Amino acid sequence: MYELDKLDRNILNELQSDATVSLKTLAERVHSSVATCQRRIQTLTQEGVILRQVALVSPPAVGRQISVFVMVEMENQSVYHQERFEQKMRAEADVMTCYEISGDYDFLLLVHSVDMPTYHAFTRRVLTNEYNVRSFKSQFVMNFAKAESKITL
Repeated sequence: MYELDKLDRNILNELQSDATVSLKTLAERVHSSVATCQRRIQTLTQEGVILRQVALVSPPAVGRQISVFVMVEMENQSVYHQERFEQKMRAEADVMTCYEISGDYDFLLLVHSVDMPTYHAFTRRVLTNEYNVRSFKSQFVMNFAKAESKITL
């Protein structure tokens, strides 16, 4: 695990709020030089602390009217079957997150879908015995009270 110092944490907090901030502005905000900030960002990226810089998009604003948390129970918990399922989830554009979890279910997905027929087609295509799924439970999002990606450091 990479050891973060105060400057690293400050840089990460700023970038998580706005990754488009210029290096000059970032340096001013964290009381450092542009060169130091640039080197730190490069190191944080190489060390796997910064995974990627992205734009957060509102699902309804781009036509994804249905958001669903899907709890998936696998028929067989072998490494082969789990890795195959994870690979399939990575290939599905509507699957935003796929977590392996403990408890009664094996995976938790967040799916953003255009509409109910599209979600239904997804379940028929993907959440089947072909992909080792014993059962699944859909929990439909009624409201996004908070949807955040920032980890305050």
